[in-house]
Amino acid sequence: MIPRKRWKELLQETLPGEQAQLLMAPTFRGSFPDQGKQIRAAVLALLYPAGGEIHLVFMKRNEYDGLHSGQVSFPGGAWEPDDETLEQTALRETREEMGVEDRIEILGPLTPLHIPVSNFIVSPFVGWIDDTPVFHPDRSEVQYVIEISLRELLDPANSDSETLFHHNRPVKAPFYRVGKDKIWGATAMILSEFLQLAARMQKPRCS
Repeated sequence: MIPRKRWKELLQETLPGEQAQLLMAPTFRGSFPDQGKQIRAAVLALLYPAGGEIHLVFMKRNEYDGLHSGQVSFPGGAWEPDDETLEQTALRETREEMGVEDRIEILGPLTPLHIPVSNFIVSPFVGWIDDTPVFHPDRSEVQYVIEISLRELLDPANSDSETLFHHNRPVKAPFYRVGKDKIWGATAMILSEFLQLAARMQKPRCS
């Protein structure tokens, strides 16, 4: 397993950034009118050991009358006035949505991402739990929890693309396959940067 210390070191270096995010961007991204002031939000890429491997957790959102209905996403949500920082937003939302009781350590930030369709500016963070957590998801928000190893996410066979229709025009939508589900859109873009870091960490370093 890649040690927590190495993750912290790498997150302090230059991040892959927007170039990595755009590898998983739908081709219709950016084709939305200006919606004014952006809404601050934060999500958490939560790492933990399970079965001798490092895992990452996602949530399948409930179906609702909204833009991100039924999507697979990182735990997270909008900043609230009681949140002193966006790190606190990510931690609070993760605890509320996933019912995590373990101590979570923030290892560092990823590159913020604007989501044009909802006008959120999302700040992603990477978190760590020392032991395998037990999740108690909020059923009012979460259909089910998806746990997957970094090894599986890094497997090229689990990334693909499909054709969707936006305003009756065909568009390419890249995605990651996780079991029966697909991770696409903003979550896939954030995950793309994260996985570039994970791949970099697996390469041997010069002494």
